[in-house]
Order: sequence, then structure tokens, then C-alpha cells
Amino acid sequence: MKKALRIATNKYLVTAIVFVVWVGYFDRNDWFTQQRRRQDLEDTRANITYLRAEIADMKAQRDGLKNDPKVLEKFARENYRMKKDNEDVYVFE
Repeated sequence: MKKALRIATNKYLVTAIVFVVWVGYFDRNDWFTQQRRRQDLEDTRANITYLRAEIADMKAQRDGLKNDPKVLEKFARENYRMKKDNEDVYVFE
């Protein structure tokens, strides 16, 4: 009993426990904040990966529009509903 009381009143142990509790729960950079920031970082990295893939697709599409007249014509017909003078266009939505 005396040994348990001596361990519980040890100033270094009490200080260490208070420090761990303070840093873990009450500090500005507590454990929960760190987990939220880690999740935000993972989400941002996933978003960066997605956007880089989108940029690569758009560059490929841009190169196709610049270099291939058939791709340019297809793009104009699909996105801007352009047509030749002797054609009729029917749009289904």
C-alpha cells in the first residue's frame, strides 16, 4: 500500500501524466486536431492526383483539337451544336 502511494505521489510521474494529458487533449495541437489535419492532407493529396489526371486529359484533348480537324469538328458538333449548311440537327435531352 505504501509503495503504491509512493508511486502515485511521485512528482515526476504526476508531472509526466499531466503533460501527456495536456498535450493529448488540451493543447492547440492535440491528438484530435492532428488526426483531422492528417485526413485533410490525405484528401488534398487525392485531389491533387485527380486534378493532375484531369490536366493530362485536357492537354491530350487540346492537342487533338489543334492537330486533327476531325476531332475539332466532333467537338464543335457535340459541345456547340454546330452544323454544316446542308444538315439538320436533332437534339435529344
